[in-house]
Amino acid sequence: MALITSISGIRGTIGGRPGENLTPVDVVNFAAAYGSLLQQQGRSDTIVIGRDARPSGEMVQQLVMHTLSAMGFTLLDLGLSRTPTVEMAVPLSGVAGGIILTASHNPVQWNALKLLNAEGEFISKAEGEKLLEGIRKQNFVFQLVDNLGRIEQGGDFLDRHIQAILALELVEVEAIRKKGFKVAVDPVNSSGAIAVPALLEQLGCETVLINGTPDGQFAHNPEPLPAPLTDICDTVNRVGAQMDIAVVTDVDARGFGTA
Repeated sequence: MALITSISGIRGTIGGRPGENLTPVDVVNFAAAYGSLLQQQGRSDTIVIGRDARPSGEMVQQLVMHTLSAMGFTLLDLGLSRTPTVEMAVPLSGVAGGIILTASHNPVQWNALKLLNAEGEFISKAEGEKLLEGIRKQNFVFQLVDNLGRIEQGGDFLDRHIQAILALELVEVEAIRKKGFKVAVDPVNSSGAIAVPALLEQLGCETVLINGTPDGQFAHNPEPLPAPLTDICDTVNRVGAQMDIAVVTDVDARGFGTA
């Protein structure tokens, strides 16, 4: 079991003792420190939040959202999402910052908070140091009942993200659509099961999903290394696909293969 706290976020295994693993106490402290950092910067309005499909994800998300709403923030809940989509949603919404709850390639017992600034980029070293100092000092201020924040549903940011990809000059959409590719996809039972097929559909591709239920029951190590990718390679051969795509739990890293 482990807890890793750094200037870029907090990552750990669920359960155990506070300060040694990722417990509710650690999640609340880190969320409150992030909220305090934004307030010190004069940014105290809205925060975008999304998560991958880990079994601990909903619990961690509720802890984070209600801690920040207690500080007066409005939370824009993207639900099952991807790190790149949350990163785009922050500047598109003009909000104070964003959090993606994911341990990316780590096994199912892990979770993490990735923290974004108002530009949708990871917070700086200086900001991270202030955040860690805030946790040590516990100098959090919570709102009275009349000033509590609220939680709102996040809207259509996945579609907006896909449309931004299709608009890229290097993406030859019509040429891809004419090919009618068959693509095998392994999203390891996480949020890529929603995002990757949606993009491929817009590109006119036929998707063959394995491990495509976003319930966080990872069928193998989420990291796209050679050993866990045997099934996707077998699927390419079995269905006659032209290529395969394997992604980590929050779709910020991927592996590609061709038949």
